[in-house]
Amino acid sequence: MEAVLWLVLAVALAIAEAFTATFLIIFFAAGALAAAGAAALGAPVLVQAIVFAIVSGLSVGAVRPVIMRHQRPALESGETPFGIEAIEGAQATVLEEVDADHGLIKIDGELWSARSFDGTEKYLPGEHVRIIKVKGATAIVWRDDTPHI
Repeated sequence: MEAVLWLVLAVALAIAEAFTATFLIIFFAAGALAAAGAAALGAPVLVQAIVFAIVSGLSVGAVRPVIMRHQRPALESGETPFGIEAIEGAQATVLEEVDADHGLIKIDGELWSARSFDGTEKYLPGEHVRIIKVKGATAIVWRDDTPHI
């Protein structure tokens, strides 16, 4: 019976983690799962609680820092950015007029839909822009005044 209660707690904590972005509650769910295993093996309640505390504490102390380190942006961690992180800050060429509602740009040979960062700005075909942010599949751009080779 106690194993079932620990399992219910583990599931509830795992569901709660789905609604947060902290990567913290899931480690307590792992502790509850370990305590359920101890209960299934017939351990007394005190031992189950100790197993819960030890597994939860070790998970938070050992695994969470690794996850958080890998979750930092590449520029912040000193790694080479890739994917959307590599696109943000890149230069692009306008192919179809870019304004607050629509546009098309070319980034390193790829076509991207684009919108102007400042809704009042318009960029004409041939102009160079810089990617400020990527939202979904749309690049948010700003005029790029740096010289091009």
